[in-house]
Amino acid sequence: MNTVTVIFPALSENEPFARSVVAAYCMRFDPTLDELSDVKTAVSEAVTNCIVHAYAGTERGDVRLECAAEGDTLHITISDSGKGIADVARAVEPFFTTLEEEERSGMGFTIMQTFMTAFEVQSRVGGGTRVTMRKRFGAPARGKGLAEEEECGAGKGTETPHKGAAPAGC
Repeated sequence: MNTVTVIFPALSENEPFARSVVAAYCMRFDPTLDELSDVKTAVSEAVTNCIVHAYAGTERGDVRLECAAEGDTLHITISDSGKGIADVARAVEPFFTTLEEEERSGMGFTIMQTFMTAFEVQSRVGGGTRVTMRKRFGAPARGKGLAEEEECGAGKGTETPHKGAAPAGC
C-alpha cells in the first residue's frame, strides 16, 4: 500500500495545507469534483477538530495526517495527542458542541460521516483522538462504519468505540 504521513503543528493556518496535501494525493484516483470536494471538506473538519478541541487551554501540539491508497480506496487517518473525548457517542451526535460560546455548530463529525464511504472515531481522555475515514472513488458516500463496510465486501474493519451508522442494506 502506498502511504504518506505528514505531521504539522495544530495551528489554524495549517488546515488549508492539510486539505491540499490530501487533494494532491487523491489525484491518483482521478476523482470527480464532487468526490474531491467531499474529501477536502471531511479532512478540513477533522483537522479543525484537532486545532480547536484537542489542545484547547493547553500548549499546542501536533496533528498527524496519514493517507494510503489501496485499489480504488483512499484511507485517511487524522490524529492528535490532545485532551481526548470523554463521550465519543455523544460527540458524534449532530449539533453537539462543547464550545457553544464560540458559536460552533457541532456538525464536524456528521459532515465527515456523510461525505466519506466509512468513518470511525477512537479517543481516550488525556490520550488523544484518531479519526479514520475511507473514500471509495466511484461509489456514493455512505457514512458506514469500517466494520459495516467490510460486511458489504468493501474493506477491512476493526472494532472501535464509534463507527458511522450504516443505512439499511449495502
